[in-house]
Amino acid sequence: MNYLGHAVLSMGDPDILTGNLIGDHVKGRLALDHYPSGIRRGIELHRKIDQYTDEHPATQRAKLLFREHYRLYAGAVMDSLLDHYLANDPRHFANPASLLAFSQETYAKLESNQQYFPEKFAAYFPYMKEHNWLYNYRTMRGMERSLQGLYRRAQHMPPPDEAYKTFVINYYHLNQCYYELIDDVITFVKIELKA
Repeated sequence: MNYLGHAVLSMGDPDILTGNLIGDHVKGRLALDHYPSGIRRGIELHRKIDQYTDEHPATQRAKLLFREHYRLYAGAVMDSLLDHYLANDPRHFANPASLLAFSQETYAKLESNQQYFPEKFAAYFPYMKEHNWLYNYRTMRGMERSLQGLYRRAQHMPPPDEAYKTFVINYYHLNQCYYELIDDVITFVKIELKA
């Protein structure tokens, strides 16, 4: 899951949301000590969601479509694509207006904790908000931009043209993989948050 997925899987808690969205930029166990307990819990949840999603059979199957061209980046490509399917899942967002409202609410919750943003996240958060990344996952053009953004941030990823083409050609197969994953990962997160 990418930003939208991690936001949804934070279950509305602002501290868990902050930790969940900055999770990729906090490395190692010692770094966790710099954060309040709720944000620390969100960072740990981020790591568990990533591991669970990466190991899920539906994700493994979907990543095969991208492995030849993108090798280790197949997982990162798939994470972005999962957010597209989530943004268009009527069980989570009944219409574009509900996704827009969720996006704005998410940015506001994050801003309330911005003093805890790692440097890299702090640098691109204004751009994320201004261009409404969370909302724009819903469109094909938004996904094209998302893959371009991933390419800019990733050091050794090949250009994303082939990933986008594979996404379009295999749209319904990848959608099926999303539906096989989403309920499982939500159940997993609910169990984690109760522990």
